[in-house]
Formats: sequence, C-alpha cells, structure tokens
Amino acid sequence: MRGVFVAAGVALALSILMTPYLIRFFAKQGFGQEIREDGPKSHLSKRGTPTMGGVAILLSIWVGYLAAHLLTGEPMTASALLVLFLTTALGVVGFLDDFIKIRRQRNLGLNKTSKLVGQFLTAVVFGILALRFANARNLTPSSDTLSFVRDIAVISFGGIGFVVFAYLVISAWSNAVNLTDGLDGLAAGTSAMVLATYVIIGFWQFRNSCAIVSAAGCYEVRDPLDVSIVAAAAMGGCIGFLWWNAAPARIFMGDTGSLALGGLVAGLSMVTHTELLLLVIGGVFVVEVLSVALQIVVFRTTRRRLFRMAPFHHHFELAGWAETTVIIRFWLLGAMCAALGLGIFYSEWLTASAGL
Repeated sequence: MRGVFVAAGVALALSILMTPYLIRFFAKQGFGQEIREDGPKSHLSKRGTPTMGGVAILLSIWVGYLAAHLLTGEPMTASALLVLFLTTALGVVGFLDDFIKIRRQRNLGLNKTSKLVGQFLTAVVFGILALRFANARNLTPSSDTLSFVRDIAVISFGGIGFVVFAYLVISAWSNAVNLTDGLDGLAAGTSAMVLATYVIIGFWQFRNSCAIVSAAGCYEVRDPLDVSIVAAAAMGGCIGFLWWNAAPARIFMGDTGSLALGGLVAGLSMVTHTELLLLVIGGVFVVEVLSVALQIVVFRTTRRRLFRMAPFHHHFELAGWAETTVIIRFWLLGAMCAALGLGIFYSEWLTASAGL
C-alpha cells in the first residue's frame, strides 16, 4: 500500500512543479496549439497556448512508479512494464502528431494512415507480449478471454484473436480520450477519475488474489499491486497537470497526453481483466465517441446534423453553456460512471465470494 501512496504523491508533486517550466519552454519555442477552423469561435482565443503538456504526465508516471519501487524495494513486474510501454509508445505517436501540427501551423498533424500504423504496431507488440511472461502460477499479464469483471470463459479469442482484440481496444480508447480532450481540463479530470478507480480495483485484486487467499471470489490476475501503483502514478500525474490545465488552461496535454492516457486505461483494463467494465467506468469517453459516430452516420444518411457539433461537449457549448459549466457537469458524469463501475466490481465480488 505504501508504494501506491508514494507513486501518487511523487507523480503529483513532479507534475505540479515541472509543468510551469514546460509552459515557459514550449512558449519560448513557439509550440502553440492550433485551433480548428470549424470549431466554436470562443476557442479562437486559445490559439498559441503551449501544447504537448502530456510530456509532464508521462514523465510523472515513470518517476512516480520508479520512486515507489526504490522506496519499497519490490521488483518491477511484467504487467506494469507492459502497460507503461503501451502508454509511452502511444505518447510518442501523439508527440509526433503534435510536433507536426506546430511545424505546419495547422490543426492537422500525422495523417490518418501514419497514426493508425503507430497505434497498430504498438497494440500488436503489447498484444503479443501480454500473453507471455507467465509467472509461477502460469498467469500471463493478460488473458486471451474476454472479461467483464472476470474472464468470460465461453468467449476465448486465441492468440491471434487476442492481438486483434487488443488493437481494437487500444485504438478505441486512445481515440476516445483524444476526442474528449477538447475543453480545458476535461480529459485530464475525467482520466484521473478512471485511474483512481483502477487504483482501487488493482489493490482489491491484490488483497483478494488467489495467490494470497484461497477462497471463493479470489482473483486469478497477475501483478495487481504493481498495476495499482502504475494507476496511482498516472492519477497523480493527471491531477498535478490539471492544476495548470484547468480553465483557463495555461497548457494543453495535446495528443501526447490524450493518446497516452487512452492507451493507459486500455492496458489497465486488459491486465486487470475488466475490458467490458471499462465501458462503464469510462462512460464519458464512450459517450464522446458515440456522439461522433452518430453524427457521421446521421449526416451521411439524412444530410442533417444530430448535434450542433461533435464531439458531444461542443454541442452544449454551441447551445449556450459556459465552457466551465460543460466541464464540471461532464466531470460529475465521469464521477458517477466511475462510482457505478466500482459498485458493479464490488457487488460481483460479494456475489462470487458468497458462492452464488
């Protein structure tokens, strides 16, 4: 438990203290955000705000995680390192996207093919490695079986099928967080709630691991405590970054942060065997993606717009809501989704431990 607190505290402190230096450095280098031409007009005033702040989140995650291990002396684990690899690799893809946007002075970075290739290669490597590194109990970081709160035994993908599944999950969540990152602090705040939920899930799985307790309802997962430490470091990094990213934002996380955080929550769901539960925990991200998909489908079939603008948060801005009102209400929805997901997780444990 000490490692969890150390990871969160160190990441929080580093993120708060480091971000102002990044703001000054990026501003000096001219690394300012470009704004969508067709976006809300109120956003035009944000043009030039330093971006690529996701660098602070990524560094905070790594430093927080390493500090926790230096203090506790516990070894690093395959599950945690795989999730960190996934997060960092997608952060690099996002960094390249942000850098190209800045150099070309337009809100278009990597083309769709390049970004998809980056996500694909990262997901394939993660998917292959996640089924390796079995421990003494023959548990690998992830399972080739679809999971809700536990594995759904009747839905097994096999090795190749799991790699395809991993790509779909990683691509979906990285793009979902990316779409949500359209208002000051919206993605960072919502991500912090999802990550806080995974801190609890990972620690609960550790306390009730079949390697520790031999009882109905125990969890057959690998390295849950170390996964909880990763989630705690990421949560601290997001909260620290939010100090400077809250409206009016002095820095944006950019694709560097949003793609990394999307990959992070996807990785956490796979190593904790909760891929379907994440749809509840990260409900705000799901709604944002669905709003874009529905907008495209409805427009192509009827030539009419279902929402004033997609993603969904822009719809409310154009309806006259203040930006801070949209952000706070979406945060409240994010908190409700996280609480609901945690409640489902706990109620399933109660049912399983009772042998029902």
